[in-house]
Amino acid sequence: MTATPDYPKVYLGGDLVFRKNAQELFKAFKEMCLAVRLNGVSPFDGQDEVEALPPGKETSLLIARLDRGLMDECDAALFCIDPFRRAADMDPGTAVEIGYMAAQNKPMAGYTVDGRFYHEKVQTYFEQAWHTPLTEERPHNGARVRWLDADSMIVHSEGLLQNAMVEGFIRQSGGDIAIADDILSAFRAAASDLAGLIYGAAEEKDTSHG
Repeated sequence: MTATPDYPKVYLGGDLVFRKNAQELFKAFKEMCLAVRLNGVSPFDGQDEVEALPPGKETSLLIARLDRGLMDECDAALFCIDPFRRAADMDPGTAVEIGYMAAQNKPMAGYTVDGRFYHEKVQTYFEQAWHTPLTEERPHNGARVRWLDADSMIVHSEGLLQNAMVEGFIRQSGGDIAIADDILSAFRAAASDLAGLIYGAAEEKDTSHG
């Protein structure tokens, strides 16, 4: 059996676990990680016993505990921020994971196959799902124009791909968001970005101590 190289461990987060081809994706992602001297860690790793458990509250909470344990063991993370279930926003569980890794000051990078700005995603969602356009609100005090959805909720995070907290936390960690037409290309670019971030920081540390 070939030993796994002692590379930094990277948590592979996103809605990937819900996709029918999840195992194939994670296999490909791990190979791409190794190519840039990273060890990809899938949320499925170490969870073989879960498959035999009945669905329900306890099993779901167990999965959450196991995923948190994996994140604790990892040095960094790569997150898919694709829109989830045909809506504008990404998978909420992944958003929680981004916040958790940010709280530990671990480097992150993101990737997506949907390069539209967040407000465009919201607009398309409401038009397709509810046949309702966004409405424009022009404040009297000269402030910027705001867009409201059908529930009169402000469409926020202008100029970003997702909620400002999601994308902001990734960028504050030093990482970027890779965009490509297919998920494999997007992931490859994000993995390369994260590897540069990790090894660049290590080289800077060595130089400062030299």
